[in-house]
Amino acid sequence: MRWLAAVLLAAILGGVLTDLVLPAPAAAHDVTTTAQAEVTGTGANVKVVLDLEYDLLMKSAWLYAEAYDAKERTEQLRQLKINRAAVTEYVTRRFDVAYGDKQCAPTPVGDADVRLRDKVAFAVVTLTYACQGESGAVHAISSALFPDSESFVHSTKTIVRYDLDKEKGSAVLDATAPTVRVGEHKASSQIGEFFLLGAEHLLFGLDHVLFLLALLIGARRLRDVIVTASAFTAAHSITFLLAAMGIVDVPSAIVEPIIAGSIIVVGIANLLGRAEDRLGKWRLPIVFAFGLVHGLGFAGALDIDQSGSWELLLSLLSFNLGIEAAQLAIIAVLFPLLVLLRRTSAARWALAAISVPIVAVSLYWFVERIPLPL
Repeated sequence: MRWLAAVLLAAILGGVLTDLVLPAPAAAHDVTTTAQAEVTGTGANVKVVLDLEYDLLMKSAWLYAEAYDAKERTEQLRQLKINRAAVTEYVTRRFDVAYGDKQCAPTPVGDADVRLRDKVAFAVVTLTYACQGESGAVHAISSALFPDSESFVHSTKTIVRYDLDKEKGSAVLDATAPTVRVGEHKASSQIGEFFLLGAEHLLFGLDHVLFLLALLIGARRLRDVIVTASAFTAAHSITFLLAAMGIVDVPSAIVEPIIAGSIIVVGIANLLGRAEDRLGKWRLPIVFAFGLVHGLGFAGALDIDQSGSWELLLSLLSFNLGIEAAQLAIIAVLFPLLVLLRRTSAARWALAAISVPIVAVSLYWFVERIPLPL
């Protein structure tokens, strides 16, 4: 039974570490992406600001490699400008605003911009929509951006934040639920959407998973797990909410290397001996401090940087609950396997064999995430 636990744990970790050495989403689009849409206005006049992953957008618009392979911001801006018509045609075909039962007419505003989100280039496309219909009609927002049929991406989600006709809210649109009607979006739907989004973010955020695993390796007793997980949860919940509402703003260029560094510190402590002995009385403060940084990383997934976004509090809390549920699921699966593994004769070497690649991958991340001057 103990060796079976070791085999199962090795299989799980092998799958995780295999994913770690594969190209990141920015380099290989057999993965998913999240688009962002900010929709504001009233009645006949609506403004939409879209954040779309740059190279995906250029591929989806059927442009040449010189467009989607562009890496420098200056060249990306140039490509967006000279291919403005193709980009606009793709976006307006895949993103729609309606008023009542009539579609609103889109018009591009200026040239698209480019900005980085977690070191990935996103094109910022602004459109105005002229709507016609009876006063008091309901706006509907629909997204079919980057569908599975495009083959190089799957399971795309569009996070919509809207402030229309004095109604504020948010929604997650995907292939199964591509439309949100302003004022008719139930709170229960909003909770479920952002709960799943939070769970997915933790499960597919491999740096967060590795940090959690490193903490579990250093925890010998169930009490250690509960105390450590509680400290981590409390810390990242605080900064997640503050950052997601725009109250705290720390650049990802600072956050991401520190997240990688947190895994290195805990991983090395595991290699040197029992984490309790190495970190001593500083163990919980260290976990809490690193939890604060991880919370900033979680907030980056929603990319909400507007201060005073209290209307989005329900979405934020649901997203955070999804993170906690996924975290508890990981603990429930891995900690019993680690307990059984420790009872084998090869426990010391097995745990070291797990910790070494964790530290190695984290060192790679740390170096790769440090912003270097051009």
